[in-house]
Amino acid sequence: MEKTLNISMWQKCLEDFAKERDWDQFHNPKNLAMALSVESSELVEIFQWLSSEQSENLDEKSLENATHEMADILLYLIRLSSKLNIDLEDALEKKFEINKNKYPVELARGTAKKYSELKSE
Repeated sequence: MEKTLNISMWQKCLEDFAKERDWDQFHNPKNLAMALSVESSELVEIFQWLSSEQSENLDEKSLENATHEMADILLYLIRLSSKLNIDLEDALEKKFEINKNKYPVELARGTAKKYSELKSE
């Protein structure tokens, strides 16, 4: 059975979690954005100094650590979206459309160039 991410459910879980611990006082957008950055850096640290091949074949412990860091990142992102009243599903849909327009297949296929560097020939 395919799992789907229920962002609204997680927003409520995180809100309840913070309220039970009296952490809402700390959960302003600035602090949440900073915490998100820290968690992202912790994920980056797992891959630091690995070759491309090593990064694609993490050992069990590193994979577990990466899993936990990605979950932390997602939790902070969901909490931040709640604090800013941002509908993440709507934001994803809109940003995906923007990216499709910025990176048309005929120009972007097989290249890592930024959209501003893509030229039609």
